[in-house]
Amino acid sequence: MRAVAQRVFEASVVVDGEVVGAIGEGLLVYLGAAADDEAADVASMASKLAGLRVFRDDEGKMSRSVEDIGGGVLVVSQFTLFGDVRKGRRPSFTGAAPPEPANALYEATVAALRERGLTVATGRFRAMMDVRSRVDGPVTILIDTRKVF
Repeated sequence: MRAVAQRVFEASVVVDGEVVGAIGEGLLVYLGAAADDEAADVASMASKLAGLRVFRDDEGKMSRSVEDIGGGVLVVSQFTLFGDVRKGRRPSFTGAAPPEPANALYEATVAALRERGLTVATGRFRAMMDVRSRVDGPVTILIDTRKVF
């Protein structure tokens, strides 16, 4: 699995003019599933996101997690994180999981974050989404459960 996690003051997702998910302070997470991802990737990603120490402590250091601050997580499905442009300019998405297994992995990750007691909002799988955010920092972290980067 791959994720782009951004520390935000607030974030929301609008689909067809309707807000389908919104959070205040926390993490906006774009999440993509690879064709060979499995339950271990879900557990690893949820743990990494929940414990990611990117929020400021009383001394201004990034040492607190979204769990520590009681923040929210907005998870947006993003198969384009597996876009491969090594052979040209048009991305190939052959590394991304097909829709059904990708949705199952996405939903499992959301459930795993909720099981940790986090407030989690979502976008809408396979929808055209208008993602709005006020990024804090900016702080943007790339995560790959296979440790590609």
